[in-house]
Amino acid sequence: MSVDREAPFGQRILLLADRLAAWSETPDGLTCTFLSPAHIAVANDIAALMAATGLVVTIDAAANVVGRRASRSPQAKTIIVGSHYDTVRNAGKYDGRLGILIALVIAEHLTQNNVDLHFDLEVIAFSEEEGVRFSTSYIGSSAVAGLFNPSLFDRRDDNGVSLADALRAAGHNPEAIVALARRREDLAGYLEVHIEQGPALLAESLPVGVVTEISGNSRFLVTVEGEAGHAGTVPMADRHDAAAAAAEIILMVEQRCRQPDLLGTVGWLSVPDGAINLIPGRCELSLDIRSGNDATRKSAVRNILTNIAGIAKRRGVTAANTEVLDAAAVPCSPRMQEAFAASIARAGYAVRRLPSGAGHDAVMFSGLTDIGMLFVRCGNGGVSHSPRESVDVRDVDVAARVLLDVLINFNPA
Repeated sequence: MSVDREAPFGQRILLLADRLAAWSETPDGLTCTFLSPAHIAVANDIAALMAATGLVVTIDAAANVVGRRASRSPQAKTIIVGSHYDTVRNAGKYDGRLGILIALVIAEHLTQNNVDLHFDLEVIAFSEEEGVRFSTSYIGSSAVAGLFNPSLFDRRDDNGVSLADALRAAGHNPEAIVALARRREDLAGYLEVHIEQGPALLAESLPVGVVTEISGNSRFLVTVEGEAGHAGTVPMADRHDAAAAAAEIILMVEQRCRQPDLLGTVGWLSVPDGAINLIPGRCELSLDIRSGNDATRKSAVRNILTNIAGIAKRRGVTAANTEVLDAAAVPCSPRMQEAFAASIARAGYAVRRLPSGAGHDAVMFSGLTDIGMLFVRCGNGGVSHSPRESVDVRDVDVAARVLLDVLINFNPA
């Protein structure tokens, strides 16, 4: 990476992102799923980086890395600045982690310059937002927000390991998670900086934008049971092909969600015990429905589930749907939106407000405290969840300076 002396914050942040990306479950890409060896190594690395900046660091029972900087007032409330350090499979380097590293570098700057804020500052690297290993999102942030569901302890990964056992194996106490919940009266707000994961800022040549809302999200796991049979002997008219039914379901979801402010995705598909000469007897798939309008999302979900049942009946198979997420659309607080907007304007940039179609840890803090999000422009057409994910060093520097300005000027009173 060439040195850009006009963007010192950005330069340091991107170098740190490269450093964290060295820890991966795969040798030829970045994969860092919850409580894998790579995930544990990244947590320890983030903890070391936080400690070096002067933050008081703990790795909590949910594997969140928490760095705390106290103000001089013993009665001060806390602002949390956070994002996640886990990744999807074959990920980019900036989804989630960029926000952690921006907050870390700004905390370092505040300490080096002896800047006292009007509040305590917590920089939190949340352990799990993507939901890859246990098919459930927001494990880390839900614990801090007091929304963790203990029934998840029994959920198992693809190797049959329960969440509770995975935590214990990594040295964490599952029973201690309930004590991580922050109290409403102790918080002054939650802020998150994140890559946009879309092309809007890129198209408008803007480095950053203010998030207005986070779309609601419904997720299901669908299991289709048919009848396995020999590919060369069962007539086409007599088949109960689970994969063929799944294919029809996928196309139905795509067609149903072709309307404004609605997105539908089948991102995972499996044919257990499949073979080239075997009619599939079982198929498993995921379902992800998103909208900024909860009524639109729920109407689509009802319609899709009805259609799945109809497809199954017509094809002579069964379909079981298990809901794994029902997250309402979350508006960012007007106060935090204005704080980010004022800082962007002071930095000399036009203020662009835009919704987020992706979910974020900020969702968990809605209703507990004021939330605010800042988006950073993506390169490569806005692609994310991909090795092609990219950001510009100067955009990252702008985002860091905007966050710094917000923190310095924010009055929690």
